[in-house]
Order: sequence, then C-alpha cells, then structure tokens
Amino acid sequence: MTDVLSIVLQVLLVITSVVLILLVLLHKGRGGGLSDMFGGGASSGMGQQSIAEKNLDRLTISVGLVWAVVIVLLNLLTRFDI
Repeated sequence: MTDVLSIVLQVLLVITSVVLILLVLLHKGRGGGLSDMFGGGASSGMGQQSIAEKNLDRLTISVGLVWAVVIVLLNLLTRFDI
C-alpha cells in the first residue's frame, strides 16, 4: 500500500511541478508576458488586473498549494515509513 501511495504522490509531484512552471511563465512581468497571448493584456486601466490575470493567479496559487501538500506527504511517508 505504501509503495502505491508513494508512486501516486511522485507522479502527482511531477505533474504539478510542470504545471506550476508553465503557470508562472504565463504571468505578466514588467512589460507584458506570455499571458498577453491569451487575453491577459486586455485590461482596462493602468493598475487593474484583467479577469484572465486574476484567474491565472488563483490557478497558480491552487496548484502551488497542491504541490506543497504533496511534498509534505511524501516527506511524511519517507520519514515514518507509513
């Protein structure tokens, strides 16, 4: 059982890592960014974020939290050999 759970968590860690990298690259930096290709640059106003940018922020935070939980669970499995 432990081996199956460990493998599932490792696969989930790889998937969330790749997705997190892609999401961070999509964010708008100082001058534009890859998010402009998907409508992120269509914001109205200088200091306001577009809906696409807000959703991208939420998605990045969610995937980051899943990534962190998976790392903690893998550490607990390794440490206590559950």
